[in-house]
Amino acid sequence: MLLQFHPWASAVEAPFWQVLTQRKMDIFKLDDSHKAVLGYYSTGQQVRVPGKDTTIALPARLNPAFTFPAPGIIKNTNTIEDFKAIDKSALFKMVVDQIWDDITSGRAVSDPMLLNRFLLLTFADLKKFKFFYWFAFPALQAEPAWMTEPAQELVSVWSSLQVSSLLHQYDLFRQTHPPGQLGFFLVKETNDSVSVARLQDWNEFYAGCDDSEIIVGFADPSSLDSHPGWPLRNLLALIQFHWQKTKLRILCFREVPGKQDIQASKILTVHLPSYQPLTTCPKAVGWEKNAQSKLGPRLADLAPLMDPARLADTAVDLNLKLMRWRLLPGLQLEKVQDTRCLLLGAGTLGCYVARSLLGWGIRNITFVDSAKVSFSNPVRQPLFAFEDCLEGGKDKATTAAASLRKVYPGVNAQGHTMSIPMPGHPISTQLYESAQKDVAKLEDLFEQHDAVFLLMDSRESRWLPTLLGTRMKKIVINAALGFDTFLVMRHGVGQDSEHHSVASSTPLGCYFCNDVVAPTDSLSDRTLDQQCTVTRPGLSAIASAMAVEMMVSLLHHPLGVRAPADKADGDGDQDAKMLDDQGSTLGLLPHQIRGFLSRFKNLLISGQAYDRCTACSDQVLEAYEQEGFGFLVKVFQDAKHLEDITGLTKMKEESEALDMEWAEDSDEDNDM
Repeated sequence: MLLQFHPWASAVEAPFWQVLTQRKMDIFKLDDSHKAVLGYYSTGQQVRVPGKDTTIALPARLNPAFTFPAPGIIKNTNTIEDFKAIDKSALFKMVVDQIWDDITSGRAVSDPMLLNRFLLLTFADLKKFKFFYWFAFPALQAEPAWMTEPAQELVSVWSSLQVSSLLHQYDLFRQTHPPGQLGFFLVKETNDSVSVARLQDWNEFYAGCDDSEIIVGFADPSSLDSHPGWPLRNLLALIQFHWQKTKLRILCFREVPGKQDIQASKILTVHLPSYQPLTTCPKAVGWEKNAQSKLGPRLADLAPLMDPARLADTAVDLNLKLMRWRLLPGLQLEKVQDTRCLLLGAGTLGCYVARSLLGWGIRNITFVDSAKVSFSNPVRQPLFAFEDCLEGGKDKATTAAASLRKVYPGVNAQGHTMSIPMPGHPISTQLYESAQKDVAKLEDLFEQHDAVFLLMDSRESRWLPTLLGTRMKKIVINAALGFDTFLVMRHGVGQDSEHHSVASSTPLGCYFCNDVVAPTDSLSDRTLDQQCTVTRPGLSAIASAMAVEMMVSLLHHPLGVRAPADKADGDGDQDAKMLDDQGSTLGLLPHQIRGFLSRFKNLLISGQAYDRCTACSDQVLEAYEQEGFGFLVKVFQDAKHLEDITGLTKMKEESEALDMEWAEDSDEDNDM
């Protein structure tokens, strides 16, 4: 009767698609060339139906998790249209030609797993987590076809001693040969024992044997009594080409994994009605049928099986990695993602900055604010809702963090309700200990984060964070709003004489470097319009976006926080030109952006660090290092203390004296 075969059935587990997703996003990108892939299969099994005296034959499955290897190629198309329109016949023929070349060259004799070559055509819809795929397991067709006698149970052909000997010898064979050799092997029976050898040992192993003594074994993935597994087809072509056999016995080796049980193995006697030498590549079959038993692709929809939070993670990463695929190969997404951001202020600027940070895939965001959500907030501050205003209002910092986690569960968002002590705002005896704890907490938060955003309402509230940022050499991004103007700037790291020559001949200044007065109390006795940030509604979103983009650009500069300031093209900034070949991947990196919404215009400005700055100068840093919280208390009680230690007081006195002299000279001239 005609020899028929049990076809392969693919069994792709979810981890394979996860790995394909990762490789597509991080390595392959838009590369749709062929990639090597390795599948595995085990020998055929039958399982007993509980409560019944019947068994069910399991399909002959090829998947990534068992014993015997099968090399393949995967072609992952970039669009579903490519998947549908691709020349499948050409791909199939390519793999068939490889198998035929492996047979004729002898490679398949020394490395028989090459007989199991397969093709996997895929399209990965990474937005919906749907994977379209189609397997092909090419098998060469014999003409005329092989015939067979009814299969015999192994135990009915061999004695128990021979069966035990085969099991023992195959175990030794498995221990001494690589996995690629194990799926196809030679068997020879002698009295009560059995020997096992490699295919490439055919001539020596069967020397002096006639054809009736030749037994070729293969790991049979089929569990059917009458049909051997698909790998036998190419094995027979190999035997026909190299050893011109027209009749031989085949051992369908079927082992229960882990149980040392090969009782289900079969012996087949196969023959060709007439011998014809193989001189050209035979025809081949092998495309897998789909779930409807038709030739066509299958679909793996993983979305219902995946954790929604994990889906969000992958979707966020995908949008960013698409930017890197097409436009910015140098984009350091992992570095951006790992940046820990501290937002001082959870108001309008804080809410918009946080949302922009999420857009960049940043996973660690911490809010600090002392206020509660008011009824005027939700329409301007997108992390708050009407319910947050009720019963006196929820704490802004913790509410913003909770809202951010609702937007994206993968973010580690925390909120701290606390005040930031300020110059010119005296601390009473009763609040001394509380202020000391707030300062210690703020120092800890600065230590734990990489980038700090100053997004507060008042000038003096930015002084202590500016001091801490300079002292710890942190990235500090400042954003401030007017009615139709805004300022976004990155702080320098003070005089920083140790690294001065590396970064720039003019160290960049901080928010306070342009002042010749110390920050003082600007919050007392304010009218209603002064108590609220009166600004055009769209301005905060613009300024917040620029603040985040400035930080991301800074992360991509090789000098980091010490990067010099770029100016607009054509401004002739010498430092920018010198470092043009190693600047930020994302383009210009200015020091300050001053925007004017009434004119829809932005100016890029650079400001030098001031050696008498009340926030970042060496005198202030040294005083803080020496006196600690005691120094801060002096500043909180009287901001003029900053002018005294930086020399601004003396400079003003000298300037006033100079004015007096000029005035006296002027009077004398008039008298004349």
